[in-house]
Amino acid sequence: MIVTASRYRVRSMHLALFQPDQPPNTGTLLRFGACTGMPVHVIEPCGFPFSAKAVKRYAMDYADHVTLHHHVDWDAFESWRGNSGGRLVLLTTKSAKSYVDFDFHKDDVLMVGSESSGAPEFVHEAASARITIPMHREVRSLNVAVAAAMVAGEALRQTDGFTLAGKK
Repeated sequence: MIVTASRYRVRSMHLALFQPDQPPNTGTLLRFGACTGMPVHVIEPCGFPFSAKAVKRYAMDYADHVTLHHHVDWDAFESWRGNSGGRLVLLTTKSAKSYVDFDFHKDDVLMVGSESSGAPEFVHEAASARITIPMHREVRSLNVAVAAAMVAGEALRQTDGFTLAGKK
């Protein structure tokens, strides 16, 4: 379900995709959001057509099980975030702070940058925290969906955010 971002306070962890440009990764993260109960935010412009029909194609039968917030641009997302109360935690290769050494909060908004270019400097500056996944020096980065799932898994573990069949 695509919803326009409202002015409600964050009560759970959220996942934000900054200008995604790969539909399969977006679909994977929408499915991840459906399975974990994490609302997903997509911040335009995307590198592919973004519509209800496209979301159904990318997320398949999981599209009806994810709370998807669509933001027309960075300013719209920042307006929502300013009223939400959650910290913006940016996953980036430009940080020395490992995600396993970071203390997550239940209301954090975890953000990944676009697959082709990451997150620009103004997003880095807006982030409350920047964290990374330690990797071998010879490689550039992980797939954005893999990285988001790794970090969100740790964040949910730390904050007791996993639920199974509606039970804690």
